[in-house]
Amino acid sequence: MAPLSMRSLSGGSLLGAAALVLLPLAGGSAVAQPGPDASFRTSAEQRPADLVVLRRWSTMAGESLIGVRDVKPDPRDPTARTIVLWLESPTGVQLVVDTLRCSPEAPMRLTLKGNNLEIRELNPGGQITSANRLDHQIWWAACYPAQAGKDPAQLAAVARKLGYPGNLREQQQLVPRHPR
Repeated sequence: MAPLSMRSLSGGSLLGAAALVLLPLAGGSAVAQPGPDASFRTSAEQRPADLVVLRRWSTMAGESLIGVRDVKPDPRDPTARTIVLWLESPTGVQLVVDTLRCSPEAPMRLTLKGNNLEIRELNPGGQITSANRLDHQIWWAACYPAQAGKDPAQLAAVARKLGYPGNLREQQQLVPRHPR
């Protein structure tokens, strides 16, 4: 399959927005911050009230989780949203902004992977596996916040009612973040 060009996605508007929006937020790590009384707050105490936890697991080092928050529509594309991913580990918190397209014709998630932009074309209402579950959880949280935190494997009927055919091809591609 040929790689996508920067203009091949929605006339370039969504991908252009993603290139601007997908920059990691400031910092990247915040283990424990002193409270007003100089005591330290745990990561759990620092979590924002609007955080929707998508996945949580424990290791010998401590608890890790992935959550989302702060969904915003893209003013340049009515089918696009941005969302903040909260990636918490025992050593700190990293915040990453993803862009998602919610249209029934081309639902997708755009995220930065190093110096590349990862494009994941999704099939809401289709088969959910361990390989695509997190992408679908993030997509549902951004595009249909009322479904945030629900198991995407149980949302096929909802997807069909919303106009998603359930038979779209899922694939992912990496494109250079700064093409020549």
